[in-house]
Amino acid sequence: MPNRLLRVNAYTTLDLVDGRARGHEFETDAPGVVNVTAPREDPEQVTLAVELDGTEIDDLAAHADEFDLSPAQARTLAEALESTADRVEAAKSGNSADTF
Repeated sequence: MPNRLLRVNAYTTLDLVDGRARGHEFETDAPGVVNVTAPREDPEQVTLAVELDGTEIDDLAAHADEFDLSPAQARTLAEALESTADRVEAAKSGNSADTF
């Protein structure tokens, strides 16, 4: 990903995930990066950052989106990801999961 705004290294949470940029007049798939960080000293928030490969998207200038989350918000997001992942895995294995 040339012109990358987020640093990608051995500690990056997820690199080269399937992503999508969607606007009112376009929708484009592109590889992306998702990273979770916190300051090393005196952290007060968790930062969730997402960046799509700008070379794959003509309708959107290169950019990264970042969300600063409280520890409680980060845990809520983690729980939602976990329960949704469980539901998707259950569906793929043919088991029915009625929890959403």
